[in-house]
Amino acid sequence: MPVLKNYQIILESLEDGVFTVNKDFRIMSFNRAAAQITGIPKKEAIGQYCFNVFKTNVCNTGCILRQTIRTGEPIANMPIRMTRADDKKIPISVSTAVLKAGDGKMIGGVEIFRDMTAITKLRKAYRKQHSFEDIVSKNPRMLKYFSILPQVSESDSTVFIDGATGTGKELFARAIHNNSLKKDGPFVAINCGAMPDTLIESELFGYKAGAFTDAKKDKAGRFALAQNGTIFLDEIGDISQTVQVRLLRVLQNRTYEPLGSNQTLKTNARIIVATHRNLAKLVKENKFREDLYYRINVIKFSLPPLEERKEDIPLLVDHFVENFNYSFGKEIMGVSPEALSAIMLYEWPGNIRELENAIEHAFVLCNEDVLDTQHLPEQFQSTHSTISMPTGVTLKDMEKVTILQALKRNNWKKVMTAKELGIDKNTLRRKIIRLGIDELNR
Repeated sequence: MPVLKNYQIILESLEDGVFTVNKDFRIMSFNRAAAQITGIPKKEAIGQYCFNVFKTNVCNTGCILRQTIRTGEPIANMPIRMTRADDKKIPISVSTAVLKAGDGKMIGGVEIFRDMTAITKLRKAYRKQHSFEDIVSKNPRMLKYFSILPQVSESDSTVFIDGATGTGKELFARAIHNNSLKKDGPFVAINCGAMPDTLIESELFGYKAGAFTDAKKDKAGRFALAQNGTIFLDEIGDISQTVQVRLLRVLQNRTYEPLGSNQTLKTNARIIVATHRNLAKLVKENKFREDLYYRINVIKFSLPPLEERKEDIPLLVDHFVENFNYSFGKEIMGVSPEALSAIMLYEWPGNIRELENAIEHAFVLCNEDVLDTQHLPEQFQSTHSTISMPTGVTLKDMEKVTILQALKRNNWKKVMTAKELGIDKNTLRRKIIRLGIDELNR
């Protein structure tokens, strides 16, 4: 009897909600925190079916307590959403386990849940601290860029952004415009690599009626449309030498002439250029004008590929989940640990754009609270299978395999491995020693 009494005292002192059910899923015990979080008094909860008291949107479609009782396998820290007695929806984290009698027979289940409202707010605040406009990162190079972006935005200098396709070059350009003195003006973007010479000249500078066969009337070019604002010239490394000459004049004199016109027009548009190509190399190969290169290379941002900033993946996933919740009208809590593992291990050749597309793909398929591996695109299924563990493997074993795989992917370079895993290099070294990873037999 004293043991049972002490057990009840411990349960009542916990800040986590705890309740137990019998095999019929009727509540047998309901601690103080459970009553506080759900808003339902203990007296009203005892004897009720758990799904009438503990209301979540997985109760009818995929009750995790029922799953645990059926399989005997505990579930830890599953993020779901609960509706309180006052109809307020709150994020919670749920863990379940089988409830056994003294003789070892299963008599029901136990569920432990925690109100994640405060933690969710802290996560949002943390993400806000590591963001500039819609760009989120905790990568050292990106944080350095964040620190100087306000000053860069306020200037009128030409900005050069380079980086692989999908690294967010246009997002950076828009962030600069939105924080500039010309933020109330237009932001005009044009992909220079997608057009032939004749078309790109007319698109950039406009034309007069009669300038060519189909020119029936005057048309303003992008520089005219960007007056008092910003023009973003994407993939500038793909333009021909002829267009480079005309563009050089705009940068030098801030003037241009529409096709078929002898009238010189002035532009005050802020110019931001971007490319995925190595312009310095193109200059050496005489494929890009050296004078134009130095004209655009005033303030340069080199955006790292996603594989060099894998510590940002959880932040980016949270960011995209929040955005897609708004656009899809859903209330998805996040991604499962298994899905996040698959995402972290993927190489991301398409960078951030590919990650965003993968999360959108998962949103389309997911009708639950959490995005799981099966909701991700096909290429993630094989990624996930490489890290699956047999029954009985300990957390220490899983950690060892994860670190070992990361070391192999990074040719045993600890700094790069630590970056991928999102930990400090000294922490990685300690883990290698503690887990007994043999570097000599690599």
